[in-house]
Amino acid sequence: MKYLITGLGNPGPEYAGTRHNIGFQILDALANLFEVRFEAGRYAETARFKHKGRTFVLIKPQTFMNLSGKAVRYWLNHEKLTPEELLVITDDLALPFGKIRLRGSGGAGGHNGLSSIIELIGTESFPRLRFGIGSDFARGRQSEYVLGTWAREEQESLEERIELAGKAVLQFGMLGIAQAMNGFNKR
Repeated sequence: MKYLITGLGNPGPEYAGTRHNIGFQILDALANLFEVRFEAGRYAETARFKHKGRTFVLIKPQTFMNLSGKAVRYWLNHEKLTPEELLVITDDLALPFGKIRLRGSGGAGGHNGLSSIIELIGTESFPRLRFGIGSDFARGRQSEYVLGTWAREEQESLEERIELAGKAVLQFGMLGIAQAMNGFNKR
C-alpha cells in the first residue's frame, strides 16, 4: 500500500513558520522522525519512507497555496494513486489552535489550496487532516493572521500538536480514514 501525503503551504523563507504553512511543518516532523530528506521534484519537494509495510510519499507543493492542485494532480498520476490514497494536511481557521480533524471528504470551506485540489483532481472525495490555527484576529485581518507566525503561547505546545498530527497521518496509512477519525478527532 502507498499513500500520497500532501502538506499545504507556501514556498520560501518568508512563509516558513507561519500558520498557513502548518502542512509543511507536519511533513517536516514526519521526515525528521523517519530520517528522510526532501528533494526538489516536479511541482513539489518530495520525500518518502516505509512504515510497517506501507509507503508514505510526502509532498510539499512549491506552486504556492492557490495552485496546490497542480502538484497534487501531477503526483497522484505519477505515483498511480487514487484520491482515496491521498491525505491533504491544511490549516483551518474554524478550529481552535492545535485541534485536528480528519475527514474522508468535503468541500473547500473557503480554503484556496483545497479549492485548487478539488478543481484539478475533479472530486471532493479525498481524505484531509485539518489543523486548527484559531481565529484570534481583528475584522479584515484574516490574511495577516494566517500568514503570521505563531504566538508565544501557541509555540509552547505546537511541537506536541504537530507530533499528534503526525501520528494521525501514520494511523491513516495503517488503518484507513475511518479508524484514524475515531482515534484522533476527539483529542
